[in-house]
Amino acid sequence: MSHSLDDGHWEICSTLEVRYEVRNTIDVLNPENSDLIDLHDGGGTHRGTRVVVIDHNVMEIYGTKIESYLQARRIPYRLVPLSGGEQNKTMGQVLQIISVLNDVGTLRQSEPPIAIGGGVLLDVVGLAVSLYRRGIPHVRVPTTLLSLVDVSVAAKTGVNFQGFRNRIGSYSPAPLTLVDNAFLTTLSRRHISNGAGEILKLGMIKDAALFELLENEGPRLVAEKFFGSPGAQRAIRLAITDMIEELRENLWEKDLQRIVDYGHSFSPLVEMRYIGELLHGEAVALDCILSAIIAQGRGFLDHGDLQRILRTTAGLGLPVWHRGFGDPDLLARALEDTTRHRNGNQNLPIMTGIGQSIFIKDVTFDEIVRATKRMEQLTVDFRPAGLIEHSATL
Repeated sequence: MSHSLDDGHWEICSTLEVRYEVRNTIDVLNPENSDLIDLHDGGGTHRGTRVVVIDHNVMEIYGTKIESYLQARRIPYRLVPLSGGEQNKTMGQVLQIISVLNDVGTLRQSEPPIAIGGGVLLDVVGLAVSLYRRGIPHVRVPTTLLSLVDVSVAAKTGVNFQGFRNRIGSYSPAPLTLVDNAFLTTLSRRHISNGAGEILKLGMIKDAALFELLENEGPRLVAEKFFGSPGAQRAIRLAITDMIEELRENLWEKDLQRIVDYGHSFSPLVEMRYIGELLHGEAVALDCILSAIIAQGRGFLDHGDLQRILRTTAGLGLPVWHRGFGDPDLLARALEDTTRHRNGNQNLPIMTGIGQSIFIKDVTFDEIVRATKRMEQLTVDFRPAGLIEHSATL
């Protein structure tokens, strides 16, 4: 709707319904399962080449099965293998995808590209399709635990730029995300723990029942790769539901006080500084611990809950200490950049109990210094024997 307020001045008001689906599926690469090619919007009759962007590691394990699926369904396709990892999350990869879309002549609505991989690849593909022809639909298939419980629900896309994580991005939710937990069975133990970091975050800041599940069953859930058991299914279901509840009313982040930003106030810059050494979920877990220590220092969190947090984090195979979180100058710069991202306010979510939180806006440098020293002291008993730093070996 538009109307003229006076000569030469118009006000335009428009609404856009946002609707997208996260669908559980079983054996998504079985040719008898049509989920992967179900999305055809716009009424186009032409069925041209489908672009399938796939993580290199996923390609090694599932490449033959993916090609067999497309051939059995008689779908013309172009496979585009890309390297995952934060160091490869660049505009160069975005332009590479756009170049392929342009080369095959992807239609605007009726030939949605398919992205199969972890969070980095899904973010990169999401940004590429949001830019190509000003936005085309796509299908996401998350293959890591982290992407399954986080990226699969989110509307955000992004790439890293000039040493900052996700500095360039857009809001462009995939109309369809297919969740097949069987992909988790081929992940390394470290990448399972990495995904558990995002699940733990939700338990700490929002969902006491989820935290207690991780507290009681965490080591077993990691050992079984969050697959198969009722506990694993419940943990994933609670995490996805919690994320949806928090994102639904604030998808475009107009409200910059977001509890799902817990664990993401100090970690982005630390993660980029130690890229290749810290995985995303590991950095988030460390940020969660530091923030919990700040909360305890202010009297919001008792010592018993802090001990539970450290024990549960370690039980999930996540690091409880890293030298990046012992560098108050780096952490202060990280919080300063986060404050700019939150429009000049720290809006730091901190715990007031398991599954409970408030926001604070006045963390000082001296407070960060005290928290880093306390974190180093408190975590000694929860670190793997003989290790000072969390191993970067996959």
